[in-house]
Amino acid sequence: MRSEVIHVHTGDREVVLDLTAQCEQFVASVYAESVRSVSGLLHIFVPHATAGVAILETGAGSDDDLLAALKDLLPTDDRWLHRHGSAGHGRSHVMPALIPPYATIPVLDGQMALGTWQSICLVDLNVDNPDREVRFSFIASSGTSDR
Repeated sequence: MRSEVIHVHTGDREVVLDLTAQCEQFVASVYAESVRSVSGLLHIFVPHATAGVAILETGAGSDDDLLAALKDLLPTDDRWLHRHGSAGHGRSHVMPALIPPYATIPVLDGQMALGTWQSICLVDLNVDNPDREVRFSFIASSGTSDR
């Protein structure tokens, strides 16, 4: 297994941050180091209690729609028992139950097998923590690829 951590700055606002290019770079580096065709699984993991990984279309409003839906589902009011940090901070701790902190993508012959409009995104509602780590891990298959 090959694994690498990247650091991303999400800033002081809720964000859906597209990580697809970084995932592609990681897969390309694995492919470049291999003496054979690379197929297997790319696993993306965010080691934070207040962030998640989502696969969705970006750039056409879906990322803003996701943030709006999460605001409806998880309002920034005082209902949350977990109360330290900014107003509504407890909602950030509930979000990973809806958007898990991981995703796994098939890689076939060095290419992520995403759909045409799919992007891999970090979802971060926690305005109190502007810096995140994201771990990419590649687990190579032992057999041949099956496109």
